[in-house]
Amino acid sequence: MTGGAVRLRIDDKQLDALFAQLNQCNVPGIAVGVGVKGRAVYRKGFGLATMELPVVLSPSMRMRIFSITKHFTCLLYLLLCEDGKADIDDCIGQYLATIHPVTRKATVRQLMTHTSGLRDALGIRWLFSGYEQNVSSAEVLKLYEDIDDINFPAGARRAYNNGGYMMLSAAIERIADCPLKDALQHRIFEPVGMYDTLLRLVDTDFVSNSAIMHMTKENGEYVKSYLGGELTGEGGIVSTVDDMLRWLAHMDAPMVGTSKTWELMKTPQRLANGTSTGYGLGLSLARYRGIEAVWHAGGGLGGNSQFIKVPAVGLDVVILANRQDVSSMELGEKVLDACLVGLDPIDEGVREEIATGTFKARISGRVLKLFKKDNAQFIQWNGEESRARPGENGGLRPVGGLISPNNMSFFVQGDWSQPDAVLFRSFGEDEELIPVGTASPTEPQAIAGVYRSESTGTDVIIEPGGHDMLMKTRGRFGTSVYPLECLGERVWRASKNAGVMVLSFDDAASAFRVTGDTNWGLTFSRVGGSGL
Repeated sequence: MTGGAVRLRIDDKQLDALFAQLNQCNVPGIAVGVGVKGRAVYRKGFGLATMELPVVLSPSMRMRIFSITKHFTCLLYLLLCEDGKADIDDCIGQYLATIHPVTRKATVRQLMTHTSGLRDALGIRWLFSGYEQNVSSAEVLKLYEDIDDINFPAGARRAYNNGGYMMLSAAIERIADCPLKDALQHRIFEPVGMYDTLLRLVDTDFVSNSAIMHMTKENGEYVKSYLGGELTGEGGIVSTVDDMLRWLAHMDAPMVGTSKTWELMKTPQRLANGTSTGYGLGLSLARYRGIEAVWHAGGGLGGNSQFIKVPAVGLDVVILANRQDVSSMELGEKVLDACLVGLDPIDEGVREEIATGTFKARISGRVLKLFKKDNAQFIQWNGEESRARPGENGGLRPVGGLISPNNMSFFVQGDWSQPDAVLFRSFGEDEELIPVGTASPTEPQAIAGVYRSESTGTDVIIEPGGHDMLMKTRGRFGTSVYPLECLGERVWRASKNAGVMVLSFDDAASAFRVTGDTNWGLTFSRVGGSGL
C-alpha cells in the first residue's frame, strides 16, 4: 500500500525525455497519449508511420491495438445479454453446434476470462502453419471440430486463449445476425464518437490514414511483415491514440453498457481454488507500486499496444507502437512513474548469484530454463524469454508487465546457482520442476523422424540442417521451419519470430509433447523414421 496520497504531475519535458530515443526521422516509432479526468493533456508521435515515406506518426493515425480488442468484444456480447438475446454463462456449443464435445461445454464467461482450459486454435495455426497464409477465421475455427483434448479442466487454471475469442466472435455474429465489424461500429464506436476506429480483418487491404507495422531481422534491419488471414474479436481492431483516449474517458461514465455490465467487466474472476486471476472480461486489474490500475496490452507482428487507467487520480495512458523492437508495456510503466508522485518504491530486488539449469514440471511437462545474459538473471518459461529478479517473497519473478509479478514466481530449492529443483507458483497452485539431464551426443539422431498430431492435422519432420537440427511443420493451412535448440536431455526449444515452443520427448523418442504459452502438452506421435 502507498504510504500517502498519490498525486499527479504532468510534465511535458519529462515525458518527452522518456521517448527521446524514439524521436527519429528515419525509423518507425510510437504514438502516445495521456489524459487526465477525460481531457487529453499530452499527445505526440515519435518516429515514422512508414519507412517508405517521410510521414511522422501522430496520435490521429490508425494503428492496430491487437489484444486490446478483447474488452470491446466482451462488451458487445454483454450488450446482447442486455437485449435478452444471450447469457454470459451460455455454453459456446449453443452457438457453434459442430465443434467437438470437449469444446462445446465451455461457457462464454470462461472464454472471456481465459479459464476454459481449451486449446488455442489460433495459436496452433500460427505455430504449425505459419503466419503468412491467407486463412479465414471460419477455417481456423474448424480446428475445434477435431481437437479432442484440453490444456486443463475448465476453471482450474488460466491460460491466454485467442482461439476462444474467435469462437466468441462467431457466436456474436450469429446472435446479432450481422458481421462483427458492423455490430462493433453501430453498438460501440459510433455512439462514443470513435469515428477512426474499426474492425480491420486483414492487414493486406488498404485502410486510409494507417501506419505500417515493422518487424526486425537479425541484423536489425526493418521489414514489412503481415499476418495472413483474418483477425476478429481477439485482435482485429485498429484505432488511434485520440480515439482510445476518448474511449478511456467514456469508461469513467459509460453511455454504452449498463453499470451492472461494467461492474462485471471490471470484476476479477476466481479460479476453482478461490484465487483471483486479476482478469475481468477482457480487462486486467492489478496494483502498480501500490495503486490500482486497469489495463490491457496487445502485440503482433511488427507492433504492440498498451492502455492503462489509474482511476484514483483520473489518469489515462495510451501507447501504440508500429515497430517490433519497442515495448509499449515497459514504456507505459515509465509514464506512470513520471506522472504519479507518492507511489511505493520500486522493488529493485537484486541477487549477485545467477541461478542456472533446465527444469521440467512433473505433471504438466512445462519447461523452465534459468541462465545468465547481459550479466543478469534470465528465464525461459515454455520457451518465452524474459529478465527476472527476486521478489519480496524470495521467488524469481519476470520483469515487465503490470500483472506478471502477481501471478508467477519460481522458488529455487537447494543451492541457488545450481538448484536441486524449482517450485513454480501461479494463481495459488504449486508445481515441482525437476532438473533435466544433459543430452547425449546421439540424441539428435534419436529424435530425427516424422511425427503427427491427428487432432490438429499437423505433420512434423525433425532432421539435421547444417550445424543445427530443424523442425519442419505442415499444418492444415501451410508450412513453417524452426531451428531447434537443445535445452537438455530430450528437451528442445523451437523459436522463430513470434512462434516459440518447447518439445519434450519420451524415453524412446516415440512421441513428444509441445508446450507453448497458450497450448500445453500437445502430443505428437512418431509415424516414420528419419525425415531425410
